[in-house]
Formats: sequence, structure tokens, C-alpha cells
Amino acid sequence: MKQALELALKAQDAGEIPVGALLVRDNQLIATGWNCSIQNHDATAHAEIVAIQKAGQSLNNYRLLDTTLYVTLEPCIMCAGAMIHSRINRLVYGAKDFKTGACGSFIDIMGHSGLNHYVEVTGGVLAESCSTMLSAFFKMRRNEKKLQKRMLSQQNSQV
Repeated sequence: MKQALELALKAQDAGEIPVGALLVRDNQLIATGWNCSIQNHDATAHAEIVAIQKAGQSLNNYRLLDTTLYVTLEPCIMCAGAMIHSRINRLVYGAKDFKTGACGSFIDIMGHSGLNHYVEVTGGVLAESCSTMLSAFFKMRRNEKKLQKRMLSQQNSQV
């Protein structure tokens, strides 16, 4: 999870929501990813999806059997679906996402009965570090927006 946090910093440095992911098989790193939706103008460019796509290319297979995905934030519905379809064995995530988390916080896609594949889920790993990074990022974003509004207001009052 510490490596996933380092990847999340890469997203943050690029102005993206700081989420990082890595996929491992037999203690070997297969692929990494971090959020790049803003940069790529792609709503699907979540850290998990990027790592899954890279892993498929690396392994020449869309089935990612016997792998573990580590991600700093609980995956959304889209990412949970991709994990199921790619047959990832295990998910380990850090912070819960009560607005869009699909592994138990908002909805539990992974635990839905009748799926053709089930992903073992472990949540809360380094949750405080992951959550703190996200909270600090959004606080910074809110402060930047307030500053922009103030500057715009001052410019308008000078006209």
C-alpha cells in the first residue's frame, strides 16, 4: 500500500485526485496506475483501470488470474466491475469512499450474489494515510477556488 501511496502522489503532482493502484502476482509487480482522468480527458482513467489495462498488455491476457490489486481508495462501481470481469483474485484498498465506493461503503458490488466471479476484499489498509492525503488534496482545491473567486471579485470591483 505504501507503493500505491507513492503512485497517488504522482496523480496529485499532475493535478489529479490522488489515487494510486498497483497489480501484483506472486509478489511480482505487474502494473501500476494513478488517476489521470483530467489530464487524459477520460472519465474512465481511474488508477485501477489504468493498472488493469497495463497488466493486460503486459500479460497478453485480459484475464488477470491470481492477482492482487492494491489501491489507495475504495473502488467505484466502474472499477469494481472491471475487477470482476478481469478475474482479479483479491483487492486491498486504503480509504473508504462513502459517496461512490462499491465495495461496501456506498454499495457492495463485490458482494452481490449471482456474480460469475468474486473478488476477495480487504479494506482499511493504511486507511488513515490514504484518507489524510485525499482530505488534504480536496482542502487545497477548495482553498484554490476561494482564492480564485476573491481575485475575480477584486478584478471586477476595480473595473
